[in-house]
Amino acid sequence: MSQHVTGAHGRTRMWRFRQVVRRYVNPVTRPLAKRLPTFAVLTHRGRKSGRTYRTPINVFQRGDDYFFYLTYGSDVQWVKNVLASRSCSIETRGRVVELVEPELITDPDLRPAPPHVRFVEGKIAGATQYLRMRAASADAALGAPT
Repeated sequence: MSQHVTGAHGRTRMWRFRQVVRRYVNPVTRPLAKRLPTFAVLTHRGRKSGRTYRTPINVFQRGDDYFFYLTYGSDVQWVKNVLASRSCSIETRGRVVELVEPELITDPDLRPAPPHVRFVEGKIAGATQYLRMRAASADAALGAPT
């Protein structure tokens, strides 16, 4: 069920709001995201510029797997950067976790998501994809304190 897709599947109903969120919401949420449950700051490197980016994001952990439900779809820069580099890190609840092996999954039911996330992401945002990654090592899943 894993696949890379572009076009219509790469964008959701929320796509048109991403620039407003990036400019006005992300600067406010970035300092909070690394401390709140189900939030993180994702650090990734631009595939063309080489620049380091820090993106506040929702993340859900199940064992060594981390799930990112794609509110705006897969046609966003952070997803493309992570897929190209095959890794990223997240800072969440006072710890940094290195993540590897990104897998873009198309699943209109968003089966691994908690019920409230399936409703918001699937029914409201129209998301049909998520990114699954795993902690780089079993010790990394515990995270090093920051």
